[in-house]
Amino acid sequence: MSALRLNMMLAAALGLAVAGSLFAGRVWLDPASTPNAAVILAQLRLPRALLAAIIGAGLGASGAAMQGYLRNPLADPGLFGIAPAAALGAVLCLWLDLATQPFALPGFALIGAGGAMALLALIAGQTAGGTHGLALFTLAGMMIASLAGALTSLVISLAPNAFAMSEIVTWLMGALTDRGWSDVALAAPLTLAGLACLLAAGRGLDALVLGEETARSLGIAPRPLLFWLVAGVGLTVGSGVAVAGIIGFVGLVVPHLVRPLTDRRPSTLLVPAALAGALLLVLADALVRVLPLVTELRLGIALSLIGAPFFLHLLLRMRRGLA
Repeated sequence: MSALRLNMMLAAALGLAVAGSLFAGRVWLDPASTPNAAVILAQLRLPRALLAAIIGAGLGASGAAMQGYLRNPLADPGLFGIAPAAALGAVLCLWLDLATQPFALPGFALIGAGGAMALLALIAGQTAGGTHGLALFTLAGMMIASLAGALTSLVISLAPNAFAMSEIVTWLMGALTDRGWSDVALAAPLTLAGLACLLAAGRGLDALVLGEETARSLGIAPRPLLFWLVAGVGLTVGSGVAVAGIIGFVGLVVPHLVRPLTDRRPSTLLVPAALAGALLLVLADALVRVLPLVTELRLGIALSLIGAPFFLHLLLRMRRGLA
């Protein structure tokens, strides 16, 4: 299937999903009979649907880029440590009781993501490229993720009261409940900037498929490629965590779903992965709204319930391939 045709099909499906999600919920919206239907659509349903698409696009593209860079089909943006570091920043904001201040929560999350990006570039940037560079890059990301996770647990354990602890844990589960246009205005430009960085890395990711030496011979410099990759993943993942909390597995699952429909080059996978990620998150968010539960299922939990079995399937398939 040609890249243009695939992208057009995914964009059309995304448009239909966004339109359908505007009417989906615990109470299905009928514009003709529901009181204040226009207000509900414009102020509640539409920003939530757009935010789901924005976050899903960023996570899908970052997962595709990371798998291309590490040449590992099990790679996920969470491996960088950027998402856990962003979550740590947001948790600190909640712990300090500053979340009621305008843009404080997303600001702290973005500072955490930026700190992780800087630390990752500082540790791995000096040896970018080559087998040892990739190994160091992966280990640095795992170290940052582990440290951020430990510090987040420490902050939770030191919560001043049960209400603060409950608020922190609930936020970490990831959700789009009660999100509005201010969240869209924050996430959209940062995600678009991140996607632009990932697209700028596309040619370098294609060259890496042929090996590090071949990539160098084609004029691909390791450090600029690493810069575009870290900046792109940091902006897309960090902005998503800043407005919605931790939403995992999108970056792992989506590239595998669309890769068979492409020529398997990382550069041609980025846009389809972004569109498919947006489509997946819009559909998942609509699903959690219509489930007949007492309280709305958190979106992060729903994606984990989908992603964990998919991850196990990939592991079993890889095991059979190595047997």
